[in-house]
Amino acid sequence: MLERIDHLVLTVEDIPRTVDFYQRVLGMRHETFGNGRSALVFGQQKFNLHQVGREFEPKATRPVPGAIDLCLITRWPLERVLDHLAEQGVDVEEGPVARTGALGPIESVYFRDPDGNLIEVGRYPD
Repeated sequence: MLERIDHLVLTVEDIPRTVDFYQRVLGMRHETFGNGRSALVFGQQKFNLHQVGREFEPKATRPVPGAIDLCLITRWPLERVLDHLAEQGVDVEEGPVARTGALGPIESVYFRDPDGNLIEVGRYPD
């Protein structure tokens, strides 16, 4: 019945700070739509951004910043990811470590965005 995730919503403290982080650290593209709404676009997906306290309806029952864990897949070798994160001043919490993704084994690193969301960047073996 389902094919893929199209978008999800991140509730954040500060939209410009979030946009800067995801553009600089993860290479996402900022897009505005509707009446000045913001989204972060990558591949065929996007994260719509809601400012905490000014969310759009309908919304989650308890939208709060820092309540999500994301796993994103890269084609970059993890050594390159680690070098990039270091250049951007991002502290790695864990990794590289072996994990299991939707399609099988992956190797991942973990860090946090400005709101404390846990970000996992994983890579499937060649």
